[in-house]
Amino acid sequence: AAAYGGIEFAGYDDSLLDGVDLVFCGLPHGASQALMPTLVKKVQWVVDLAADFRLQDASLYPQWYGESHRCPELLPQFAYGLPELFRSQIAAASAVAVPGCYPTCTTLAIAPLVVNGLVHLDGIVVNAASGVSGAGRPPKPNTTFCTVDEDFTAYGLLNHRHTPEIEQNIAALAPSASSSVSVLFTPHLAPMNRGMLATCYLRPTGSKNTAQLLEVYEEFYADEQFVVVTEGSPSTKACLSSNTAHVTVRADERTGHIVAIGAIDNLTKGASGQAIQCANILAGLPEATGLSSIGVYP
Repeated sequence: AAAYGGIEFAGYDDSLLDGVDLVFCGLPHGASQALMPTLVKKVQWVVDLAADFRLQDASLYPQWYGESHRCPELLPQFAYGLPELFRSQIAAASAVAVPGCYPTCTTLAIAPLVVNGLVHLDGIVVNAASGVSGAGRPPKPNTTFCTVDEDFTAYGLLNHRHTPEIEQNIAALAPSASSSVSVLFTPHLAPMNRGMLATCYLRPTGSKNTAQLLEVYEEFYADEQFVVVTEGSPSTKACLSSNTAHVTVRADERTGHIVAIGAIDNLTKGASGQAIQCANILAGLPEATGLSSIGVYP
């Protein structure tokens, strides 16, 4: 609050919704389910930054989030808030589930390959690293300065909750609905405040070289102001505080794999910036309203 003078905080009450057009819901995972039946009835648009309405299959919530979904009947009302790939669904919706940071970074990195049928969709491997801010503000033993500084570690081995979200996105983008999708996802905690880098390994269905794949990416994202296709390796600092994703791709003839890399700011394109981008679409505003596409570098 000290950074933004004049803001008043108030405990939640349904009466606060009177005359409100748009609500950003930034509650902990699981908490927004209690409020959502009221929110979707009383306001025109809802943008939820939690994970409560990202997965369209209610049966996945007990496995990945440890509890059953309390209002599964609302899941079909939510568009998945990744504008570059699901813009028309967002524009037609009244409620949006903002994607997780890892799914945002990973999906944007591999989407041109998936949509164009250039890779097999099973056995995809994703190694990604996030800044410590991705763990939230409450203090935790593994996010103290003395623990994080000069350290780099993997976590959520084999069971990170963003795994089914990534798989859901791939299935939605796949040319064939019958495609089998499986992702081995390993997140890492990096000793930096913010930023995210995802390195994805996929098996090609054809024989395109790196130059041809980069051309596919450039064409796919040609009209997207918040995605930059780079010939060099994406950098987290180049995306700092911006709503932009940087992506690149390589074909490795030696191993027979494709490597796709994406970088974002986990707090902006991976959270608040993407929420604003979705809200702009809902309200019919220019998509870049209030957002920066240029990173704060250095």
